Amino acid sequence: MSDLFAPDGGWRVRILDLSGGAQDNITEEIGGFDTLMHANAFARRYVRDSVERCRLPGSSAKEVLEAWFAFGEDAVVLDAGEAAWKSATELSDFVDTLAGAEERDWRSLDPRRDDADPEEDAE
Repeated sequence: MSDLFAPDGGWRVRILDLSGGAQDNITEEIGGFDTLMHANAFARRYVRDSVERCRLPGSSAKEVLEAWFAFGEDAVVLDAGEAAWKSATELSDFVDTLAGAEERDWRSLDPRRDDADPEEDAE
């Protein structure tokens, strides 16, 4: 892949429900990422947050990993091939180390925020 800029409609990230609760494990697809770097950063933070939501106080890394595979959500950047961020490359680090707030803040990178009504944000 030579172009990091988005295809028509923007890069898309697919959220997968690992618990099997959604049809084909797909929870949703989020489009509108202007660059691959933006889509990759969103996917990474989304998974990081999902891992932390599966972490219970005092749980081991193995227990966190098992909980994530049972109840968590994965994120996949579509149509990016080898340039896409993949959870498998960082999952062991995620379960071994607690994340800070910024590492988990996928909402600030969500392109759907750009569609929000500015008057609603002011309230």
